[in-house]
Amino acid sequence: MVQMDPVLAERADIGPAAAEPARSGPVAAPVAAPETFARGAIELRGLTKRYGDERVVNEVAVSIAPGEFFSLLGPSGSGKTTTLMMVAGFVQPDKGAILLDGEDIAQVPPQKRGFGMVFQNYAIFPHLNVFENIAFPLRARRWAKELVAERVAWALDLVQLGRFGDRFAHQLSGGQQQRVALARAIVFHPPVVLMDEPLGALDKNLRFEMQVEIKEIQQRLGMTVLYVTHDQEEAMSMSDRIAILNRGRIDQVGSPGEVYERPANPFVGRFLGEANLIEGAVLGEGGDVARFSLPSGQELRAPRNPGDGSGRALLFIRPERVEIAPGTAVLSDPGVNLLQGTVRRCSFLGNILRYAVAIDGAAPVTVDLQNAIGVVPLPIGTPVVLRWPVADSLLLPAEV
Repeated sequence: MVQMDPVLAERADIGPAAAEPARSGPVAAPVAAPETFARGAIELRGLTKRYGDERVVNEVAVSIAPGEFFSLLGPSGSGKTTTLMMVAGFVQPDKGAILLDGEDIAQVPPQKRGFGMVFQNYAIFPHLNVFENIAFPLRARRWAKELVAERVAWALDLVQLGRFGDRFAHQLSGGQQQRVALARAIVFHPPVVLMDEPLGALDKNLRFEMQVEIKEIQQRLGMTVLYVTHDQEEAMSMSDRIAILNRGRIDQVGSPGEVYERPANPFVGRFLGEANLIEGAVLGEGGDVARFSLPSGQELRAPRNPGDGSGRALLFIRPERVEIAPGTAVLSDPGVNLLQGTVRRCSFLGNILRYAVAIDGAAPVTVDLQNAIGVVPLPIGTPVVLRWPVADSLLLPAEV
């Protein structure tokens, strides 16, 4: 008999029955495959983890609704994986509470939390075929043989691996191995599935295909997913909400549209994609629209947020919101911002042309222009006018 690595076995199944003593015989289980998940609310309260003097996770607090696809997004070292491992039970928090459906599970062993888990390296047992890998959580729960076969067949069909049950890991592609890991995580009907950068090892096209499949399965089953990634597009395409982590803290939580269009600070704005952060000063106080002056004397406008005062600030605008045209600025519409500049660089990126436009007294402004039929790149050195709606501008605090 082949001996299983106990750490790998624990990570493959962190459901409650894995650590229970063996019973005298198989137990009954639902015959029909689950259609929806009724549980799975997660709340983190002041979650903190220290390594030495460094707080790698610092007072993280967030609530995740049942059936929500929630992503922890951040750069390397931001604390996202450590947070996930504390939720899973593999890392013990130094402070804070982890609530599952209102019950604190911070001191509950991982095998008793009832979560499914998908790891970046898949953690597939190499000595077991696909069927037995997926059946592992069910056999740990002492399910009857015929019920194991039925549930595994359901999971295989769900991840489109119905013909691969007798294959081993070395006979599968990366995408197929990831499907096996996903099927094993959901086959025993957990209320929550945790995913730690599960698509990081896949190429771009396959990664997008798996994003679609994971999201469709999550929506079909209504399960709660806590997902860790450093890939901004991945998080935005799959998530209901995203938490942006930076140096162990959450900088912002919101829907993909909210965090992309209305970042809370310059870090979030830059991290979620190309961003223009124009340095200048807010003139005066009061009113719904703030006047924003550049060092060159050019003036822009932006909606004023509650609490905005005067003085140094940054004006945020996404490159795809900016229009570019040759010529000189002629102010006509108070609802439109205009900037005069000169084409410094034009990069061909396939579906877009990315311009860097030199502005007097400011950093170059990036403009993304759709590469449509008939669009001809503007030559370097061309005087241009940049324009965008005042309503698309956002004032952010100046960086120290």
